[in-house]
Amino acid sequence: MTSISRLRADAADCTRCDLYRDATQTVFGEGPVRPRLVMIGEQPGDKEDLAGHPFVGPAGHLLDRALEAAGIDRDRVYLTNVVKHFKWKRGNGKVRLHQKPNREEVRACAPWWEAELAALQPELVVLLGATAAQAVLGPKVRVTRDRGRVMPGTDDVPYPTLVTVHPSAVLRTKPPERDAAFDALVRDLRIAAEHAG
Repeated sequence: MTSISRLRADAADCTRCDLYRDATQTVFGEGPVRPRLVMIGEQPGDKEDLAGHPFVGPAGHLLDRALEAAGIDRDRVYLTNVVKHFKWKRGNGKVRLHQKPNREEVRACAPWWEAELAALQPELVVLLGATAAQAVLGPKVRVTRDRGRVMPGTDDVPYPTLVTVHPSAVLRTKPPERDAAFDALVRDLRIAAEHAG
């Protein structure tokens, strides 16, 4: 079994798809080497691409608040993404706008998160958003239908999983519905915390 530090070093030079050409750097997962919880999102955003760390931008700050409200210590969670490079297009001025990774880009990156899970052996994998959920569990998964319940491991994914929304979806929700969306995310994370002990 390959260690996380070795995987991170190997991923730094990843050229499995073309996303590395426009990204600042590979943003690999971070957290404890024996976590009970692993959380997987879609891809690094602009702030993550510049900093080289996952979930440090606006969505990461919202996730921090949700974890705290759910009674989960972020330092005890391993955070990663199914795609390790930031996919973006130029907006107005110098703004870099997020673009959803396509199926080939997600597939090209799969060996990285698969190796992360094999090295970490978590109690539960929390899938944040549709891209992460479908990358790990297949195209039939629907966040709106499947969220908030622990699904048992399978032959393909031998870890229990829980699907919920990506924190960026909460940020995109307009007030006053945003508070309800945040509370629903916290409820899902509390279920994850109970399962992972």
